[in-house]
Amino acid sequence: MNARVEPLEAFQPFGEDHGPHLTGAFAPVFDELELSDLPLVKGRIPSDLNGVYMRTGPNPRFAPQGRYHPFDGDGMIHAAQFERGRLTYRNRWVRTEGFVEEEGAGEARFHGIRETLKGRDDKRLKDSGNTDLVGHAGKALALWYMSGEAWEFDPITLETLGKSAAITQTGGAISAHAKVDEITGELMFFDYGLEAPYMSYGVLAADGSLAHHVPIALPGPRLPHDMAITEHYSILHDLPLFHNHEALKLGRHKIEFHPEMSTRLGVIARHGAGDSIRWFDFSPCFLYHVVNAWEESREGGDWIVMVGCRYMPARQADGTVDAPRTARDVAELVQHARLWRWAMNLKTGQTQEQPLDAERNVEFPTFNAALAGRRTRFGYLCDQREDVVLQWPGIRKYDLDSGEMLSAWSDDREHSWYSEPWFAAADEPQSEDHGYVIAFQWNAATRQQTLDIFDARDLSRGPVAQVALPRHIPTGFHGCWIAASRIAGWGAR
Repeated sequence: MNARVEPLEAFQPFGEDHGPHLTGAFAPVFDELELSDLPLVKGRIPSDLNGVYMRTGPNPRFAPQGRYHPFDGDGMIHAAQFERGRLTYRNRWVRTEGFVEEEGAGEARFHGIRETLKGRDDKRLKDSGNTDLVGHAGKALALWYMSGEAWEFDPITLETLGKSAAITQTGGAISAHAKVDEITGELMFFDYGLEAPYMSYGVLAADGSLAHHVPIALPGPRLPHDMAITEHYSILHDLPLFHNHEALKLGRHKIEFHPEMSTRLGVIARHGAGDSIRWFDFSPCFLYHVVNAWEESREGGDWIVMVGCRYMPARQADGTVDAPRTARDVAELVQHARLWRWAMNLKTGQTQEQPLDAERNVEFPTFNAALAGRRTRFGYLCDQREDVVLQWPGIRKYDLDSGEMLSAWSDDREHSWYSEPWFAAADEPQSEDHGYVIAFQWNAATRQQTLDIFDARDLSRGPVAQVALPRHIPTGFHGCWIAASRIAGWGAR
């Protein structure tokens, strides 16, 4: 059964004057829906799948002032709630302070990162809460790329509840990517900025209160994007991609890649002092996203292992790094990534790094997040087109030990746009990968939107269930899965 085909005008709501990221698959939507009893294209909703899959991304309420970048758009959350074989879809804007101000004014009041820099008063930059989502302390948090507020919201109704009091208490902000240890209930986070010491690191307790917060000294202002955790440690990033100093003085956002500098990974005990962090040097690269990290005791000492997606620097014809093109590609969200492993020996200081898959361009990784910080074998990654920004035509499952690509699925490599897939464990799982992988899929040729549910043990079988939605979900960024047991008041709703 097919969904209604949207008219072409829906994919160009602001015209063509603001760049390609507001048309076609990126076109924003302007209604907030709550839908149940949606038509099934194939299969049926598994009854042992209970919780909420959510994905956020940019969805501007008004036409932008000046040049537009996806990090500028108001955050909108799209959620699929699963309960005993039934599915309810909802979408809501993240009602940040900037969103509320512009809604009241009836027009855009802020500028984007192509036009201004965080902290300016004359050309204000909006904290849009549009980049990542995490579930913590029974609620969910919406986070932003440039490091901003943690916006709490109800993971069922998607109602914005306000700022996290714990993050506000730090006097700073929180980066786009925080990590939740579902075993202890703690949330680890970092912040970064333009003033010394340039980074801070903190821990929220299982009840959402601030448990730990310390400064982390860096050589200068940096632009780290992600972090990792293990059972006892956190891993922070100091990367050789950061602000152009002259542009920074002028209040503009321009980045440079420095291939003469190392990538540094810093290991700090979960509740450690800021000056106790240990830095390990690796080959220069940028790093958008980590899969997972863990501790290993093996011959030669105690190791910290981190698996992630290494952004591969662009090369000139003679093989040397093309630093300007690398910086430009990172800024424009052009993905050139490979699945990679880094290892640090806490006893000897030795380091190791190696590609797990040197051939395939894969990014936006996920895994069984109930095991965050513990050794995991399986990762689920987006198959990235290098010629189209943020188009993921398929999903791949990897063995994180060997780098073997175990299974994959692509419905239509030219026209499919998948969202970041998330693993959701089945009720009473019998193995790490006993569960489902969930993702939204937009087909640009048929102009139809579906929610696809895969058996995580073998993606190559295709969706075990596929649900039709009545209109498109704009291409966006990150998502998360929150199991029913982690949502406050689930049984009472």
